Amino acid sequence: MSFEHIPLLQDARVLLRPFRQEDIPALAAIALEEEIWRYMPTRISNAQELEAWVQTVTEGYRLGSRYTFMIEDKATGRLAGSTSYGNISEPDKRLEIGWTWLSREYRGSGLNRHCKFLLLRHAFGELQMERVELKGDALNTRSRRAMLKIGATEEGILRSHTLMHDGRRRDTVYYSILRTEWPHIRQTVFGDFAV
Repeated sequence: MSFEHIPLLQDARVLLRPFRQEDIPALAAIALEEEIWRYMPTRISNAQELEAWVQTVTEGYRLGSRYTFMIEDKATGRLAGSTSYGNISEPDKRLEIGWTWLSREYRGSGLNRHCKFLLLRHAFGELQMERVELKGDALNTRSRRAMLKIGATEEGILRSHTLMHDGRRRDTVYYSILRTEWPHIRQTVFGDFAV
């Protein structure tokens, strides 16, 4: 899977595109909100942590280990947050959708649903994946409900799985969607989206 040629993913509501260096000021304006990072292993709370995030993103592109998309609200042209493909196993035809965060203004707005549709459609369509994984903090009930709402199946909890930025050991809950499940999910969960 080449990250050099992944197309822009978009619909009428959202554009998912690669990170650009000129995004840094806009990111600094929206990413320093503490609530965003409560359930994430890392955080952005200052300029140094933002620079570390940028390095992780660019290294992911270079190594082909993670492809980070910037989430752009098409109505305003403003950045709303970020999401990624990662933990990619080409031989197994498997990848994870995650590392998703949205600024306060966009949480609960439906924008994330559009992002997940575009990412799932691309993963099962163009990328020909057999399995898409999602995971999150077992304490993050909002995220867990959202994953179930998009048709993902909860698979279980890995206890004391991830060290968090505040020193807490996170229990991580895993979800998945399989290729065989995608046509039904596309018709039911995302049936109101243009095909």
